[in-house]
Amino acid sequence: MGKHIPPYDNKNEPIVGINDEVTPLCYFNQVCLTQGGTFNHEVEGYESVIVLAGGTCSVSVTNGDDTQVFDNIGKRASVWDGNPEAVYVPLGYTAQIECVSENADIMIAGGKFEASLEPFCVREENVDIVQYGSDDTKTHRKIKHVLGQSNSDKRGRLLVSELFTVGAGGWSGFPPHKHDEDRVKEDGSRETLYEEVYQFRFNPDFGFGAQFLYEHEDDHGPVYHVKTGSVIAIDKGYHPSVAAPGYEMYYFTIIVGKTDKSLVQHFDPHHEYQVNTIPGIKDMIAKFK
Repeated sequence: MGKHIPPYDNKNEPIVGINDEVTPLCYFNQVCLTQGGTFNHEVEGYESVIVLAGGTCSVSVTNGDDTQVFDNIGKRASVWDGNPEAVYVPLGYTAQIECVSENADIMIAGGKFEASLEPFCVREENVDIVQYGSDDTKTHRKIKHVLGQSNSDKRGRLLVSELFTVGAGGWSGFPPHKHDEDRVKEDGSRETLYEEVYQFRFNPDFGFGAQFLYEHEDDHGPVYHVKTGSVIAIDKGYHPSVAAPGYEMYYFTIIVGKTDKSLVQHFDPHHEYQVNTIPGIKDMIAKFK
């Protein structure tokens, strides 16, 4: 049930590759370039999105004789400095990324899919931002959706966002929830099967947090000590996380559905009542549908 990949220098090689043993629906690579450097990206069988965590790049997306160029993608120095920009790379396309700033920190997210759509870019003003929770409940969070509800007609089942705990020592993924079955529950509501991959970062950089994983509401499971660069891959179970006091936590989220374009969570019955007590959480849930 899930895995933790500690921080390491991946040398621009995939951290979660195609047909991963835990999360085969998901793909994740972090690419670091210097000015003038290039990286060629292609993932067979996966739609993908190239997100600038920091720096500026030009991205050329090609299918046969058709090439589209998206210039000057990325306006921020780091994830703490502004909104992301990105380029969607459909199934069957290749992309070349060229760094035009001094350095570039690039996150590439992918999800298994069957159809080829059209390339497009996401500019900072098009990022869908949701802020919810409260400092009092230690659930104050901000989500910046790169691929989500606002561009659902342009993507497949790949959802990508950036999640921030606003203020130090906050919780995310709370109330605990899961999304590991395609089913209609006894009350008529649904749950959809989505696999998930995170990469964590902390501010200040030496901060840390904890990622919980447990499969059944009355069981316990592993707790992982996560730092900047830690990657968590989740195939099933409940998965709340928390930042240590004094540190702001960020994670880059890749969430990929097996059959459905809408993420529908099932909340741990012991804690589900807090959906009605945490400010704005129902708006957050709606943005994943």
